[in-house]
Amino acid sequence: MTAELSLDHTFAALADPTRRAILARLLDGEASVAELAQPFALTVRAVSKHVGVLEQAGLVTRSRAAQKHLSRIELKPLRDIDHWLDDYRKLWEGRFDRMEDLLRRDADKAP
Repeated sequence: MTAELSLDHTFAALADPTRRAILARLLDGEASVAELAQPFALTVRAVSKHVGVLEQAGLVTRSRAAQKHLSRIELKPLRDIDHWLDDYRKLWEGRFDRMEDLLRRDADKAP
């Protein structure tokens, strides 16, 4: 899969607030689909589908522990987004630095 296609899948998976909430929960550690479904007014099956989308995007992996299927967060796709954002971050930081310089010059000119 190309890096661009991978980013497309990641952003598409993150577009849904339920999936973002599931990822936030997985920051605390791995969990079963039933555990992930608890805070939602959704069926376990619906949450399982959300986890499947996250898994297809590489944001989650599933493993089996005894009778439970556990999901855990995978950070690589998030690092890829962070890397993709670097150029935009540099752009904004440069703009803020220039604005700060302008404000300092104006403050120095003030009586």
